[in-house]
Amino acid sequence: MTLNLLGLDAATYQPHPLHASERTWTETNCYVDLWIELLHALGLEPLAGCAFTLSADFEGDQWSFIKFPLEDLRALYGLDVAEIAVWRPVIDHVAEHLSAGRLLTVEVDSWFLPDTRGVSYRIKHVKSSIVPQLLDRAGKRLGYFHNAGYFELGGDDFDGVFATPALPPYVELVKVDQVERDQQTLVERAIGLTRAHLARRPVENPVVRMGERMEVDLEWLVDRDLEDFHDYAFVTVRQCGSTAELAASFVDWLDEHDGGGLGPVAERFRAMAGTAKALQFGLARRARGRGYDAKEPVRQMAADLEAAMAGLVVRYGD
Repeated sequence: MTLNLLGLDAATYQPHPLHASERTWTETNCYVDLWIELLHALGLEPLAGCAFTLSADFEGDQWSFIKFPLEDLRALYGLDVAEIAVWRPVIDHVAEHLSAGRLLTVEVDSWFLPDTRGVSYRIKHVKSSIVPQLLDRAGKRLGYFHNAGYFELGGDDFDGVFATPALPPYVELVKVDQVERDQQTLVERAIGLTRAHLARRPVENPVVRMGERMEVDLEWLVDRDLEDFHDYAFVTVRQCGSTAELAASFVDWLDEHDGGGLGPVAERFRAMAGTAKALQFGLARRARGRGYDAKEPVRQMAADLEAAMAGLVVRYGD
């Protein structure tokens, strides 16, 4: 028996516009991107849940690895998400909950995910999370959300994804039976979360602190290989820039649903995202031993963040 909870076809699935190719950062991180597409497939607007971008920080050696907070998912959409114990083969848990109309987020090895071709598929072992929604055990087919889309795999990849790992993977149960779809309620709750995340924003400008740390790290980075640079760029400028662009899109959504006037705030976030992309290219040159001064782009990003936050505080309070 084939289980296809949402009735999707990977060949015709259309990702959310947040993953459009014309965006400065087409992906954020695997968990955020996964939830964007899952919410989209459930007929819910993921943009309404992106207030968490406003409380992102620089954590000393990396930018916040942002996620949709589970409490936000419950408050906005009525989704109940919680970790479950993996006490039998993962495929049995997937079959059990799909049959009951529920979904799971499952930590797997990207070695077996063909959508990561050219990055990790059959190249290196990297943990990542997927949400299976189609399961055909007899035919060895799996339809799953991952990163910026919905995909299918089969054959040896099916066996590999469900092979018993040395340690049980992290798995979350997603209950979708009490989904909230009232638009006005969604807007009101999103505004409430905007106020809450603004109140939790860093006291000091995190871009300034990232820039100070970057000046120290660049001397170390020159002696590292390309893979180390990509890892470093991912946890610093890429997370910072993609968070800013997602914040810009969230503010655009607020602007549309809460009376307008927030365009300048969105543009400041968007400018920050674009400068971060240029900074990433500059850092790549610096890592190869070429001259590059990161101070000016960092200053611009910090100023854009400061102005964007100030504009939001005027509207939604400190």
